[in-house]
This record gives sequence, structure tokens and C-alpha cells, in this order.
Amino acid sequence: MNQATHEYKEKVKVGFNLRRKVILHAIWAATPLVLALSPSLFGILTPHTDFNGFLQNLSRVWIGLAVGALLFRTIHLFFLRDVMTGLVWFTKILTDPFHDIMLYHRAPLYLLRGELVEPKHQEHAQHA
Repeated sequence: MNQATHEYKEKVKVGFNLRRKVILHAIWAATPLVLALSPSLFGILTPHTDFNGFLQNLSRVWIGLAVGALLFRTIHLFFLRDVMTGLVWFTKILTDPFHDIMLYHRAPLYLLRGELVEPKHQEHAQHA
């Protein structure tokens, strides 16, 4: 749609570019193994004794990771840019799920109709 290159988009992203996302996803993916090797997560959690306990602790670790990543990047932006940029990014991340629902709630209906692209976008692309 636009002429921005992938490299340019990665350079100007304020939040998580692909490199940062890969790092965050690698940490996320490694947490079950770490939790299996250290059931108390180095003394932070009550050790699990069964699979349900493992899943509860894993969910706590994942929520903690999400909160930590969000706070880390927000504070990081305070120093890289300014406090306003960090707070705006923080707010954007927290409100994204609601905005995405507003934008994409009809997507399953379009897919059931066999439309991979919304009709408005198809018309725009034909006139361009």
C-alpha cells in the first residue's frame, strides 16, 4: 500500500521491532523449560507439585514477563526519546486489543464469504 521499505519501518518503530520481538518470544518460549528445571523459579514461586501447578506457575511467569517487558520498554523510551513518548507507547500497547476488536470484528464474516481482503481495499487497489 505504501512505499516504505521493511528496513525503514524497522528503523522508525518506537516499540518492538522484529529483533526485539524475536528476543521477547525466545524468552517467552524458554520459560517452560526454565520452570521445569527450577520449579520454584529460583525461589520466586511456590514449587509446583503437579501439572496444574506447573501451568499456574507458567501463567504467572508469562504475565510477569509481559508486565516486565512493557515496563522495561516504556522506561527505556523515557531515556531514548522522552517521557511523553514512553507513556504514549504504553497507552497504545494497553489499548491495542480494544482497537483491534473494533477494526477486525467482522473479519471472520468476510473470510466465511471467501473474501480475503475487505471489499473497500479491493476497490482501492483496482483504482490505483
